[in-house]
Amino acid sequence: MKKIIILIFAISLFAVLIKAKAMINEYDEIAKSDKVDVSLYAKKMNGVYTNFKINFQGGVLSRPYWINTTSPTWSPQIIYEDINKDGKNVLIIILTKGYGTGILEREVHVFHIQNQLLNKKFVEVPVEVLVDDPIAIVLKNVKTELLPNKANISIGDKKYTIDIKSLGIKPEHLFADIYFGNIINFEIKDNQLIAKIGGQISPAGGYIGDILITYMFKDNIYQAKSIEFEPHE
Repeated sequence: MKKIIILIFAISLFAVLIKAKAMINEYDEIAKSDKVDVSLYAKKMNGVYTNFKINFQGGVLSRPYWINTTSPTWSPQIIYEDINKDGKNVLIIILTKGYGTGILEREVHVFHIQNQLLNKKFVEVPVEVLVDDPIAIVLKNVKTELLPNKANISIGDKKYTIDIKSLGIKPEHLFADIYFGNIINFEIKDNQLIAKIGGQISPAGGYIGDILITYMFKDNIYQAKSIEFEPHE
């Protein structure tokens, strides 16, 4: 039964690559890799890009529910690197769903490249792998306390104290606790996938630093390998 569930889940994530240029003729090319033959196409609808097509080495993979802002500054990122230290590159696509003053909402998608039998020959196919939600990781592993003059953060046996007096925020303008959720960013650093979740203490911003989540691939999902806090200088 477990194998059947896994198979159904894999099918739901994976769409067969179709070699048909006609599929993307009516779409805008919004990102292209300079390392590998990968391009992203999408349609502009209601002020955002949606209904994505991934052109991977001539094959087309559909992602109809992806969203990205139309701002050229925040075009999707395409990264092709070995982030598991196994000698195999993976395809990482980072989308930006929203941005503004004190807000940056980004989303990551990771694809492992597998050899699949298609039309009686083996071809390289990107298969999406789950990435654990960084906000869920923060909620499970980070304890916080916000006081009028300081903010306390505990991650396991690591404790951080931030003096917030210099920010000049009046006590009545502080949140009840440190808020994580307005700033969600992803990057590849030292061949590792890292999420950066900004901590804020006031509706006016009050940015105090980032929770850094370094991911590892284990049990068929990218999950937290380490969690740290990096204060804002």
